[in-house]
Amino acid sequence: MISAPSLSASDVVIVLGNAPDLLLAKRIAHMLVEEHLAACVNLGASGLSMYMWQEELQGSDEIPLTMKTSGLCVHALIQRYTELHPHDVPEVLILPVLGGTTDYLNWVVQQTTPE
Repeated sequence: MISAPSLSASDVVIVLGNAPDLLLAKRIAHMLVEEHLAACVNLGASGLSMYMWQEELQGSDEIPLTMKTSGLCVHALIQRYTELHPHDVPEVLILPVLGGTTDYLNWVVQQTTPE
């Protein structure tokens, strides 16, 4: 289930997530962009994530993912991302984009609009 505000097709959003290693991060990014679910996916430097899971403190290296998409594709992107991700509860946060250059925002929408 995805909790997200009502978005129009022309809205641009950022979806934050992660991957447990660089190889999977590249695979996820490649597939999301190739399938036109994301206009761009940035892979950050590996960092340590600390969290509680099943009453135990966990720590693991993860690759942060910043996925740019449109309101039209955000639900499909999240569905595909969670299919590709090995964790039971992968990180998914949807952030609204309040503005940007018109050319870039239009490009994101174009890249994520079916032909």
